[in-house]
Amino acid sequence: MDDIYLGLAANGEKQYLTLAQANRHGLIAGATGTGKTVTLQGLAESFSAAGVPVFVADVKGDLSGLAMPGSPTFKNADKLEARARELGIADYAYRDNPVVFWDLYGEQGHPIRTTVSEMGPLLLARLLDLNETQEGVLNIVFRFADEEGMLLLDLEDLQAMLAYTAEHAKTLTAKYGNVSKASVGAIQRQLLALDSQGGARFFGEPALEIADFIATDDHGRGIVNVLAADRLMRSPKLYATFLLWLLAELFETLPEVGDPEKPKLVFFFDEAHLLFDEAPDALEDTIERVVRLIRSKGVGVYFVTQNPIDIPERIAGQLGNRVQHALRAFTPRDQRAIRAAAETFRINPELDVAQAITELKVGEALVSTLQLDGAPSIVQRTLVRPPASRLGPLTAKERAIVNSVSPHEGKYEERVDRESAAEVLAAKAADAAATAQEVAAKGREDVAKRERKSTSLWGNAGKSAARAAAGSVASVAVAAVLGRKSSADPLRTGATAFVRNILGGLMR
Repeated sequence: MDDIYLGLAANGEKQYLTLAQANRHGLIAGATGTGKTVTLQGLAESFSAAGVPVFVADVKGDLSGLAMPGSPTFKNADKLEARARELGIADYAYRDNPVVFWDLYGEQGHPIRTTVSEMGPLLLARLLDLNETQEGVLNIVFRFADEEGMLLLDLEDLQAMLAYTAEHAKTLTAKYGNVSKASVGAIQRQLLALDSQGGARFFGEPALEIADFIATDDHGRGIVNVLAADRLMRSPKLYATFLLWLLAELFETLPEVGDPEKPKLVFFFDEAHLLFDEAPDALEDTIERVVRLIRSKGVGVYFVTQNPIDIPERIAGQLGNRVQHALRAFTPRDQRAIRAAAETFRINPELDVAQAITELKVGEALVSTLQLDGAPSIVQRTLVRPPASRLGPLTAKERAIVNSVSPHEGKYEERVDRESAAEVLAAKAADAAATAQEVAAKGREDVAKRERKSTSLWGNAGKSAARAAAGSVASVAVAAVLGRKSSADPLRTGATAFVRNILGGLMR
C-alpha cells in the first residue's frame, strides 16, 4: 500500500497522501464543526491499515470510537455510506482498529509516566511557568543532583532537592552562582499547584517505554495509541509540555532512517495552538528543531488546529501535507487566516482558494499533498472519504474491555518507588538528628569514635552514581542488540543523562 486515499476532488481526480512523503509532516485546520476530527479519524485508520503506528490525543473523547467498527444503526451511518458510494469506494465496510488507550491520570487507559530527570529543567520550567531567574535556580538544582548522582524520579525528589538547596543556598551559590531562597520558594509553590492538579502522577516509575508506542498487531496493522486528553485539557500547559516531551523522547530514542517507504510513527497533535501560546523564543526554537530533525527518524508530525495562523511561520513551513477545512470570515483575524491559508497552497488556476475556504461544506476540504518528487500537488476542493470505525465515544464498559485485552495490561499500572534523592536526603536528615541527640547525651568525643549510623549523603550519592553507571552500560547493550534505547529502564534515569544534555544543547 503506497498511498492513502483522502477523497475525490471536484474535477474527478482522486486525492492521495503518499506514504513515502508522510514523514514530511502536515496540517489539518478548520473551524469548529467543519470535519477536522472525522478527517483525523480517517487518516489514523488508513495509517494503521498501512502498518504505520499512530499516536493521537483525544481531546473531546470522540476518537475512542477508533476501537470499534461503525454500524448501519448508528447516527449519520446513512451519510457515511452515501459518501462512500459518491467516492466510488466499492469495498467500504465497517471495521475496528487495534487501539491502546493511555491516560496521564491512569483513569481511562494505561498511565504514562516519565522521571523528573528525563523531563529536564527546560521543559519543567515551561510547565511551571517560571521566570528566567527561577529557571536558572532550577538548572542549578538539576546540575547539583546530576553531579552528585542523586536520582530525580518524582516530584517528591525534586521537592526534597529544593529544600536542601534552600538550606545550603550559601554553599551552592559559591559554586554555581546565586541561589535565591525566594526563587526556590516560588518553584516550590508552583510544584504544589502542579501537584494539586494531579500533575504529580506524570512523574515517577515505571517510565513509558517508547517502543510500546511503535508496534503492530498480529495482522500487521499499526497500533493506534489514543491519549485520553479530555481531563488533561483543563491543564493546557501540562498537555503541551507532555506532547513536546514525547516528541523529544522519540527524537532521542529512534535511530536515523532518512526517508523510509512509510513512517515509523505518525503523531497527531490536536489543539496544536496550546503548544505555542505564550511560548518563549527558546521553546519555539526547540519545537522547530525537533520537528525539522525528527523527519529523518521516520516520524511524521501532524498539527490539528482551528486556525492555520496558530502555527508559527517557521514551523508551518515544515508542513508539506495540508488539509484545510472551512474557515469563517467573521473577524479581521479570520480574514487574515483565510488569506494566509490561501497563499500557502500551490495555485490552481481553476479555483479561487480564498473564496472556496469560506464556502466549504462539512466533510469537504482543500487538499494539497507532497508528490514523490517532493513538490506539492495543486490544491483541489475535495470530498473527504468517510472513516470505517465508530463516529463517537465508547461507553465506559467498552473502554474497559479494550483495556483488558491490551498488550501492556499490568505493565504500567503499579507505581514503583525506589531509593532516590528524597530517600537519601531523608536518611541524612534522620542521621543528623539522631547524632545531635547522642552528642547531647554522651558528648562529642565519644560519638566521634563510633562509625556513622548511616551512609553519608555523598556516600549514598556515590552508590547512586555507581548504579547509574551500570544502567548506562545496560542501556548501551540494549541499544546494540535492539537498535534502540529503553526509556523505561529505571537505572537509565539515574545516569548523567548524556543524551538529555545533548537535547538540552539543541534547546538552547
